[in-house]
Amino acid sequence: MSISAQDVKKLRNHTGVGMMDCKRALVETDGDFDQAIDLLRKTGQKIAAKRADRDANEGLIVSATTNDGKTAVLVEINCETDFVARNDEFQKFATGIANKVLADQPSDRGTFLASAYNGEGTVEDALVQMTGKIGEKIEVRKLVVMTSNTGSVVSYIHPGSRLGVLVDLSGDGDLVATGRDVAMQVAALNPVATRRDDVSDDVKAKEMEIAREAAIMDGKPEQIVDKIVTGKLERYYKDNVLLEQPFVKDSSQTVTQMLDGASAEVSTFVRFALGE
Repeated sequence: MSISAQDVKKLRNHTGVGMMDCKRALVETDGDFDQAIDLLRKTGQKIAAKRADRDANEGLIVSATTNDGKTAVLVEINCETDFVARNDEFQKFATGIANKVLADQPSDRGTFLASAYNGEGTVEDALVQMTGKIGEKIEVRKLVVMTSNTGSVVSYIHPGSRLGVLVDLSGDGDLVATGRDVAMQVAALNPVATRRDDVSDDVKAKEMEIAREAAIMDGKPEQIVDKIVTGKLERYYKDNVLLEQPFVKDSSQTVTQMLDGASAEVSTFVRFALGE
């Protein structure tokens, strides 16, 4: 039967699939619009199955924030190549995923993937369909929802959208400007914790073991090894704990000193880097 360009365009607008694939689906289903949609979905599932073992290490870090600034989300959505990550359709899809995470505020990734998406199956189904459209494996690797009880959550996406940060802070100052400064600090220096008390015992033990072994190998007297280990741990805190790090915009002061001057206090942060 004859398939009109208008029918093909209608199917393309509904599914987002390429024009030639839409025409082929309409031809195979004798112009039945609903059957053509089902066929395209099945095709997408076949493509997703074929690409299931592929590595999807490219993609975007995306964020969304409520109007009151109290809640924000960070999402890593992946594809196989940087070319697809720069694709307008993929970027629009990623933004939609971030907005849904913000709306649903799921407790974990599994709950989110199983949730309804645009009235047409689940989020996981939508990822399969996008894989069919794009031709690359598409997945949501991780997500986080952060809500501030006493202040605001400020989000920062580094240019290129391969790194993103959320910061929960409170205070009487300009929380948006200060939060952005803190977020850029986190993006640049990748602290392991907000405060030294937040550093895990395992990490502390490892750093102390490394410092002790290095001191012994250097032939340091046994009676001063403990002092050296303590000093090395203090150095570790200053380099890796957010509030003790030198402020990237003014290394003459620490982040704590900057926050004091800005009448702000950081509760916590989250940092996503693509592929980590």
